[in-house]
Amino acid sequence: MNSQLSNAPGHAWLGDPIDARALFAPEQAALMATLRGLSPAEWREEAVPGWSVRDLAAHLLGDFYGRLARDRDGHTEGPGFAPGETLERFIHRINQEWVDAHRRVSPPALTDTLDLVGGQIVRFYETVDLAAPSLGVSWAGADPAPMWLDSARDFTEYWTHRQQIRHAVGQDTDPDQQFLSVVLDTFMRALPHTLRVVHAPAGTRIQVGVDGPAGGTWTATLAGDGWSLAEQAAGHLSATVRWDTETAWQLCTRGIQPATAVARARIDGDRELAEAACQIVSIIY
Repeated sequence: MNSQLSNAPGHAWLGDPIDARALFAPEQAALMATLRGLSPAEWREEAVPGWSVRDLAAHLLGDFYGRLARDRDGHTEGPGFAPGETLERFIHRINQEWVDAHRRVSPPALTDTLDLVGGQIVRFYETVDLAAPSLGVSWAGADPAPMWLDSARDFTEYWTHRQQIRHAVGQDTDPDQQFLSVVLDTFMRALPHTLRVVHAPAGTRIQVGVDGPAGGTWTATLAGDGWSLAEQAAGHLSATVRWDTETAWQLCTRGIQPATAVARARIDGDRELAEAACQIVSIIY
């Protein structure tokens, strides 16, 4: 699958666009297979701090409904910001309220509802205009973001939550390289925003690499108006950082902390710059 398209003006610094549309159907099928294979005890295992597998599945359902209501149906009612509330606190609050309200829903009923509503999510994403403006992606510093980034962001969230469920019940990360390749490519679009606090001479370049068939390399260059992943002419790299795939995606979702990623990384060149890149986070955190 060719997951990249030509970019639209105004977002070139994010790098080449990503087309994740064809992956929503197999991701939904993988989620259903995972959930339907769980035992009653496994539904009670902790998936993320404070949330069980059942809670995380309920959170996914909330994500599905929210996307359909907002972008498919034009529904504008729902919770709003409390006075002085930041985006992060708002998101965490409404997510917790949703999960709390769904604790009365049984795992079989929750699974059936996820199957039904997830199918609508798949159909929605199959037809979106990737060049259209969409929700901001705060961890990439893009607001509004192009739909290609917003939809890829949603794909990575669904994938990540499925891995958290798998890990909670003793399964390894899904080895499917097609999924993981798009996940990593999307996560790395946070690199320019991560480096925004780094002061360096114009033209400074740092390359982040991820090993394995699903990995790749991403080079951020400091241009006149900030860091950019846009294609640049070959030149001197001030620093390089390389991770294995598990370290990369776990770091971006804060399954591990930056200090752990630094310890696992292979770093060459300017260590301060490399360690700044190891602060990358690709979720609202």
